[in-house]
Amino acid sequence: MKITVIKKEKDYLEFVVEGENETLLEPLKNALLNDEAVEYANYYIRHPKLDQPVFFVKVAEGKPQNAVKRAAKALINEYKNLLKDFQKQSEAYGN
Repeated sequence: MKITVIKKEKDYLEFVVEGENETLLEPLKNALLNDEAVEYANYYIRHPKLDQPVFFVKVAEGKPQNAVKRAAKALINEYKNLLKDFQKQSEAYGN
């Protein structure tokens, strides 16, 4: 994955996420929208096979790049908890 910033303003960030699709982008968007500092978060893919996704983030306060970092960390924690729960269940069933 490679991220390229296209546009950066005080309260707005636009970046390309190369090599990714909705599997990563949708959870990131949802995590951003759960952040009270975020006014808007979405992504756009013109053609899934030919174009790279462009992600847009606008914040009411703080820096948009910090909102993206918070969202990524929230996803990491969510998936770590999922892994722990899954491992407990697997151990309970002897797998």
